[in-house]
Amino acid sequence: MDNADPDVVRSYYESVDAEAYESLFALFDDDIRYERPGQDDIEGMDALRDFYLDGRPLTEGSHEVHSLTGEDDTVAVRGRFNGLQDGTRVAFGFADFFVFTDAGTIGRRYTYTDRDVV
Repeated sequence: MDNADPDVVRSYYESVDAEAYESLFALFDDDIRYERPGQDDIEGMDALRDFYLDGRPLTEGSHEVHSLTGEDDTVAVRGRFNGLQDGTRVAFGFADFFVFTDAGTIGRRYTYTDRDVV
């Protein structure tokens, strides 16, 4: 299976930085599972919507992608986020992994940072 799509992942970062959430949600499978530091896993589209619309601690920021590599069903990203976390200015590195479904949507996402909560 070779359905990893780096362009979809680039669209993800553009959408989240622009707070274009409907465009962002369209990239994900209804059964999305998203794992990130310091918080419970997000499971399903309703939980993903709740997270981005009401629960995301990061705001007013942007992602700078340093590298992006796709193979088989996974796109790996290394980058840096600059913005606000709960009202405090932050800047930190991150590694994200996006796993695609057969339909070409993002079915799993993993985020790794040196922060306790994102």
